Amino acid sequence: MRIEVMVWAGLALLLFAAEAMAPGAFMLWLGLAAAATFVIVLLAPGMSVLAQVIAFAILSVVAILIWQRWFRGRGRSSDQPKLNRRAEQLVGQVVLLAEPIVDGQGRLQIADAFWTIRGPDASAGTRVRIASTDGMVLTVEPIAGAE
Repeated sequence: MRIEVMVWAGLALLLFAAEAMAPGAFMLWLGLAAAATFVIVLLAPGMSVLAQVIAFAILSVVAILIWQRWFRGRGRSSDQPKLNRRAEQLVGQVVLLAEPIVDGQGRLQIADAFWTIRGPDASAGTRVRIASTDGMVLTVEPIAGAE
């Protein structure tokens, strides 16, 4: 087997291994271009080295364009989209104030975490609903008739 064929096979394997070590789907497409170049060189034995490099460059550009066009933005949708957004998970919950809200500011304990809250002034013992979040600050609103 000629050396050029071995080089393209080795380059394809090296790029696939690089993709396995640092996944990001970019090296995969270059590896596919190198594998396609390997097949072309295998089927066309009289190709010059310059023509092989040009074929690899063209196939690389085509492969990357295919990746950008059809595969880049397609991630798997999560069955738990708020998994790492703890504050957003709390929206809608009804909790009892252990400390009063004074001048629109207060603190609230949920499980083992303390949260800064905003909302209308309310005394300790008032039931409130978490309406929204602004970063790590929860906005609460009192539940009508609950005091």
